[in-house]
Amino acid sequence: MKITDINVSHLPSTSETLQDRVYLITGAAGAVGSAVAVAVGVSGATVILVDRNSRGIDATYDQITEAGGAEPIKLELDLASTGLPQYEEMADLIKTEFGRLDGIIHCAVEPGTLTPLSQYPMDLLNKALLVNLSAPYMLTQCCLDLLRESDNACVIFSSAEVARQGKAYWGAYSISGFALEGLAQIWADELETNTNIRINTLDTGPVRSLLRARIFPGEDPATLSTADSVVPAYIYLLTSDMNGAIARVTRNE
Repeated sequence: MKITDINVSHLPSTSETLQDRVYLITGAAGAVGSAVAVAVGVSGATVILVDRNSRGIDATYDQITEAGGAEPIKLELDLASTGLPQYEEMADLIKTEFGRLDGIIHCAVEPGTLTPLSQYPMDLLNKALLVNLSAPYMLTQCCLDLLRESDNACVIFSSAEVARQGKAYWGAYSISGFALEGLAQIWADELETNTNIRINTLDTGPVRSLLRARIFPGEDPATLSTADSVVPAYIYLLTSDMNGAIARVTRNE
């Protein structure tokens, strides 16, 4: 399995080539999703913000508009309870408003709990599989026709090291991550020859966030990378011609 390292130390955090593009971002109220949404919005794109946290979406919306970005679209959705009909309705709304979609950035995640598989709660396993795998699949599938209308569409699935190397206690997060990596590779191969749609995964490494603190409450957040520091890797994947990559954020120390 070849991993493509993206060194963010010298990459720009914004790009003029995103001007007038349309991107949908899930987990837009979270640390990484919000940081990516703001950077993309400030670059001139219209951002569709998707999250279950309405206050968090409002905060991301305000950051974009206060920085002079195009007015975002806010969609309050809980991926743990949203089904195919809702995603189809969302795609219809985007088609009516924009006629196309230039990319999807999947940042929403359910980390589950650090528990041995022999004791893993089945309800939490099902929730993680839904949020981390089924929801990104359904959302992307419903938006394929919109992505085909773009001259250079990109879908980015956020991933992690434990999606490639199983580690004890990571349970549902690791299981769903392995499946998501496979899903991305299959789609990239299927769409490469007859569409302008590129599919990649990105491993940001540990990032300072409320979700991370929930899993590792004793960890010093100052030892972790900030969400802003990984944004350039997402921008790079949106603007490059890379397809089918299993990408990983690196940086010069």
